[in-house]
Amino acid sequence: MMPNNIVIIGASGGIGHAFIQLLSKDSTNTLYTFSRSYKKTPTTHENIISANIDYNNEASIVEAAKSTEVAGPIDLVIVATGFLHDDTIMPERSLRELSAEKFEKNFLVNTIGPALVAKHFLPKMNKKQRAVFAILSARVGSINDNRLGGWYAYRASKAAVNMLIKTASIEITRKQPNTIVVGLHPGTVDSQLSEPFQRNIKSEKLFTPEYSTKKMMSVIQELKINDSGNTFAWDGKKIES
Repeated sequence: MMPNNIVIIGASGGIGHAFIQLLSKDSTNTLYTFSRSYKKTPTTHENIISANIDYNNEASIVEAAKSTEVAGPIDLVIVATGFLHDDTIMPERSLRELSAEKFEKNFLVNTIGPALVAKHFLPKMNKKQRAVFAILSARVGSINDNRLGGWYAYRASKAAVNMLIKTASIEITRKQPNTIVVGLHPGTVDSQLSEPFQRNIKSEKLFTPEYSTKKMMSVIQELKINDSGNTFAWDGKKIES
């Protein structure tokens, strides 16, 4: 069963946009789409409400959460934001490349932003029936699965968001037992985020945003209440902490 009232945070990114295209195919859904660079999603679906959000400004997140109240409680939130590199910051290959700036940028986008979204959106989830709050995480955030090293700030920020997911799930279970809080690993997606690192990726392991979102949506639809607090890969397999 598809949800009705849906929030997509990070709508301008490749995965966020693909989620919008997928979920807007059901005309019974109302989609609230938020991004730092507001842009009306090109679709024939009429029930899409798009607006800006600034992850550096908590008041902006508060306002975004309030704007969803028109359609009633939220059935699904997908936080599809993420940062790995930009024109000046690349993932570290060694300790020599660590800097406060790299940690600050990674944690702001990958951990602090999703934490503040959780703070203001989780209370608005549907309390009468099953609801899902999902944050895009990454397999490299797994401490037990770390066999290659490197990418210090990115790994740390994803490990931190996995802890956020687990901790929030414990609190929400007490207050909203029908709400599931999970992390989702999309696989390696052909996007701006992964582009510089695709050279050694086998073609069958490099997913289009459309394929990845379909797989993750299948995972979301199969989630049970006792799955809350965990992180799942695109194929439904649980990722170790």
